[in-house]
Amino acid sequence: MDANKGKGDHMMQNPGGQMDRPVNFHILESMLPKAVKRRVHALKRLQVQCANIEAKFYEEVHELERKYAALYQPMFDKRRDIVTGTVEPTDEECEWHSDREEEEELAEGIKEKASIEDAKKEVVKPEEDPKGIPDFWLTIFKSVDMLSDMLQEHDEPILKHLKDIQVKFSEPGQQMSFTLEFHFEPNGYFNNAVLTKVYKMKSEPETSDPFSFEGPEIIDCEGCQIDWHKGKDVTVKTIKKKQKHKGRGTVRTVTKQVPNDSFFNFFNPIKASDGEMDEESEFTLATDFEIGHFFRERIIPRAVLYFTGEALEDDESFEEEELEEGDEEEQLEEGDDDEDDGDCDPKKEQPQPAECKQQ
Repeated sequence: MDANKGKGDHMMQNPGGQMDRPVNFHILESMLPKAVKRRVHALKRLQVQCANIEAKFYEEVHELERKYAALYQPMFDKRRDIVTGTVEPTDEECEWHSDREEEEELAEGIKEKASIEDAKKEVVKPEEDPKGIPDFWLTIFKSVDMLSDMLQEHDEPILKHLKDIQVKFSEPGQQMSFTLEFHFEPNGYFNNAVLTKVYKMKSEPETSDPFSFEGPEIIDCEGCQIDWHKGKDVTVKTIKKKQKHKGRGTVRTVTKQVPNDSFFNFFNPIKASDGEMDEESEFTLATDFEIGHFFRERIIPRAVLYFTGEALEDDESFEEEELEEGDEEEQLEEGDDDEDDGDCDPKKEQPQPAECKQQ
């Protein structure tokens, strides 16, 4: 459920075009007659009450998500069993009408013809019936840009053992959060059966700035300790350095471990609660929040469509549509500038949507 969908778009609008130039609203308010200002303060108190009610709304949305997650889970469990080959779907369960059937039949014919040609050149015994759907989750990771950017070649053999990804929602009375669970079959890399990542959320207006509230936002995250087998930790690498003794001039070789790029660094994130962060750390954390949210809202519910690429086509179409609309707005703004050279750039007037909000 995406209760915040489109909310930021409403805020970006300028109804009626009444404010063509930036206005210091504090100055504007100070210029009001005392009696009017007093009534405006009453409206602001009402607005804070509205924000508090909105916060309650999102708490109930979270509870609905938790309720419906339990209804989805049997289907997701069946998906896992089919992917891993634990269960073979029936003929009836495999019936599916596709608009691309003709293309698929043609492709199958070409594939069959190619197989015959290959067989003439070399007799190779193919795997007659692979178990489940091989490399299901790895294929998704490699297909989605946001995930493939984190993926390294040494991660791929490990992710071949990934059986399932699940999302769990916090219980009533607990701090609002969701947990991503990555379930692995026994493997030669680590002992953990499940790797977890918890995303902590806040859904209440700030006392100091209640009008900035736009719904739940991720405020921190927490990973887990991976119990790596000896020599299998892909998040570090061993380097050798030569050191020369200043006095004797002798040279020795020392080895040490340094951090290594890997998807599995995802489970050892920067924590917002650690204190002040530099700009790079803030960007890294914001990206982490975005990835966690993407797993929850897109990858887990629609995994098969990311495996086949159909969801990728939908995402690309959505991005293209947004880009086209943005281009059109920019052209209109340029036209306005020609008519009124004294105006400021209207884009600078628009408030920017807060980062890491629940989409």
